[in-house]
Amino acid sequence: MTITHRSVETNGISLHIAEAGEGPLVVLLHGFPELWYSYRHQLEALADAGYHAVAPDQRGYGRSEAPEEIGRYSLLHLAGDVVGLIAALGEGRCVVVGHDWGSPVASTVGLFRPDLVKGVALLSVPYVPRGDMDMLSGLTARLGPDNYQLFFQEPGVAEAALGADVRATMISTLVGLSVGAFSVSTLGGGESIASSPGASDAALPKWLTEEDVDYFTGEFQRTGFRGGLNWYRNSLANWELMAPWHHAPLLAPSLYVGGDKDPVVNWPGFREFIAVLGETTMPNLTKSVILEGCGHWTQQERPDEVNGLLLEFLAGIAD
Repeated sequence: MTITHRSVETNGISLHIAEAGEGPLVVLLHGFPELWYSYRHQLEALADAGYHAVAPDQRGYGRSEAPEEIGRYSLLHLAGDVVGLIAALGEGRCVVVGHDWGSPVASTVGLFRPDLVKGVALLSVPYVPRGDMDMLSGLTARLGPDNYQLFFQEPGVAEAALGADVRATMISTLVGLSVGAFSVSTLGGGESIASSPGASDAALPKWLTEEDVDYFTGEFQRTGFRGGLNWYRNSLANWELMAPWHHAPLLAPSLYVGGDKDPVVNWPGFREFIAVLGETTMPNLTKSVILEGCGHWTQQERPDEVNGLLLEFLAGIAD
């Protein structure tokens, strides 16, 4: 099955999308620092199974538009992009899949537009409803003052660190977060990520090829990291804007897949939180799976297993 590319106008910006297949729509939302390419294994598998699989470069990434203003990267903007994308594709209903930062975007679309969303599948990051403090404050309480999201706040600082050697940044992030051994909190000292030991000459795992690294590197060398970093700079704004959904459960049928080596899954208290998702924040959870030996990049590291779980989920919520 061939993956094709085009641009779609949505919510006042242009989004680049990769797509394959025909049939019920499945929208695949990537995280940071990723691209549509993170779903390269899912696009063809879903298309072969009879679905129309669409993976955009989200706002600020790759070949999609990247507004200058930080405030134009709120969750309301990001969810609006997906709602507009669904309309631009001429679809009425879909399933939304989100990984990393794509997870809160997918969840927000599910919260806002249950009329459009048949189901929500979340990879690595589970649904965390709006709580009593914003995401940045909550993460700082868990991880301390040197955490990566605090470092990401000052415009220009993280851009310089991440962009000093883009290839080393991508290898450090992709390889490190797959084995749970790399912590981007080291950026709190102001060092370039490229200075992490072994960053530029790390042996690539079987799931990651030189071609894969080349694609990510080429795109981020061209665009820089500003667009993706601006998502993090809306923590307080997101918390304020999401006040009407305070502690709201995600009611759509849902799936959660994580990896036991994923630093997100292993944040203090998160294992316990994930263990009771179906009883708390995701009451219509159909399955929660922790893949043994898998790190943060679930759909890239374990494509066959993730594809199987997605197809099982899709089949179970068919109209």
